[in-house]
Amino acid sequence: MADKPADSGSDDSSDDAVVGNLNKFAVVPPGYTGMPRKGHLIFDACFECGNLGRVDYITEYEYDLFIRPDTCNPRFRVWFNFTVENVKADQRVIFNIVNFSKTKSLYREGMSPLVKSSSRPKWQRIPSKNVYYYRCPDHRKNYVMSFPFAFDKEGDTYQFAYCYPYSYTRMQTYLAAIEKRKLNYFDRELLCLSVQQRKLDLLTISAPENLEPDVKQRVVFVTARVHPGETPASYVCQGLIDFLLSQHPIAKVLRDHVVFKIVPMLNPDGVYLGNYRCSLMGFDLNRHWHEPSPWAHPTLHANKHLLMDMNASSKMDVDFYIDIHAHSTLMNGFMYGNVYDDPVRYEKQAVFPRLMCANAEDFSMMNTSFNRDAMKAGTGRRFLGGILDENSLCYTLEVSFFCYATNGGSTLVPYDEEGYMRLGRNLAKTCMDYYKLTSLIQPKPTILPLNHTQRRKGSSKGHRSEGRPHSESRQYQSLRADVVYDNHSLSAQSMNSMAVQFRLQHRDIHRR
Repeated sequence: MADKPADSGSDDSSDDAVVGNLNKFAVVPPGYTGMPRKGHLIFDACFECGNLGRVDYITEYEYDLFIRPDTCNPRFRVWFNFTVENVKADQRVIFNIVNFSKTKSLYREGMSPLVKSSSRPKWQRIPSKNVYYYRCPDHRKNYVMSFPFAFDKEGDTYQFAYCYPYSYTRMQTYLAAIEKRKLNYFDRELLCLSVQQRKLDLLTISAPENLEPDVKQRVVFVTARVHPGETPASYVCQGLIDFLLSQHPIAKVLRDHVVFKIVPMLNPDGVYLGNYRCSLMGFDLNRHWHEPSPWAHPTLHANKHLLMDMNASSKMDVDFYIDIHAHSTLMNGFMYGNVYDDPVRYEKQAVFPRLMCANAEDFSMMNTSFNRDAMKAGTGRRFLGGILDENSLCYTLEVSFFCYATNGGSTLVPYDEEGYMRLGRNLAKTCMDYYKLTSLIQPKPTILPLNHTQRRKGSSKGHRSEGRPHSESRQYQSLRADVVYDNHSLSAQSMNSMAVQFRLQHRDIHRR
């Protein structure tokens, strides 16, 4: 309940009135004065990652909601995250979010907002049959997303969000908990501070032996959350980190051979503020890789110079740069890569997405593409692909805000937090497969027991028993296949076949 007389919603319907987040704002009927009554909804977005700039009272049952634009940049209005309290039991309303900056949206495909309440803290999707996305003549023909909602518990506070929130504080708490475990293969260091003095963390995950001064390092460099509203990227990144720190056999082998460098939140100010795409000062950091400013883009500046130093070092090979994002108009997980004039390099980069597709049912090769779009010239993928060593592979890993398709596209499976983290685990497994193919990691042979027929004494019937080789013998050497590899390995012949298939499917892109 608000602790002061409520102000009614503004009659000004222009987006210019949206300048900051609402702070315990009670929406009451026009002409009403005094303290808000039960059922006069109180909206709040003055919390970390919150975003709601304005609410207009339409009727007792309908409200127009305005997303607050990114700080210092009115172009981007997609992310929302707000609470509603002071509700009556069984109070029914219609919310219209009226100022989206994008025309295309997964709301057309069945995506719906998320909701939770103080008594039910698990996020749930509002039924998609109740969500409408349409061009509205009452709002200058902008696209509007409308949904009805019934508040069923009078004492609850309800929270609505565009996607599963993942805050800066949550990331800091998560990393602090890992540090307390004192793992000898995990290191956390401060790369720099943001404009608002928030930490840019750099994580190193590898066996201590790989970090000795005289050992050459094979590096996989991963970044996430350069666009702060793309919260699924943090869940994917956490899934990757959790897996690499686990005792899973694949994780152990990867730590023994590879150095993982991870920057889990590249735009901490934007995340904290509840922006969708920009930093505090209104910059889309993923368009400033060419010349990042140490004062305007300090996190990007530090990240770029670290990569440049690693690339120049004779003790390091940056095998991969992978930047994790979320996509607002496409389904599934997929990748963007670069187009190279060298056909060998072009074909080589097609292999990793193919392996990813084999590991993850939610990963789509149909959505994966390689381009040299001039509009993407300032992105990490494009910039680093042009200056890193020719053996380095640079990708953007995208995952849908909404769902992935299975059964040939006939079934849509909405993502949840676990689904996003599973994609991160599969990213690590794909790294394992790739390094097996390139022979950095040698597959371990599996010794297979032989079954053969033996006759018991006094019996005329054959008896099946397990062949037990001598302890010093290498029984698998007698098999025609020589060595049986782990389930996740692929032969070099399969690798070449993948590249050929991909080249045929994308020859038109290569010609451009």
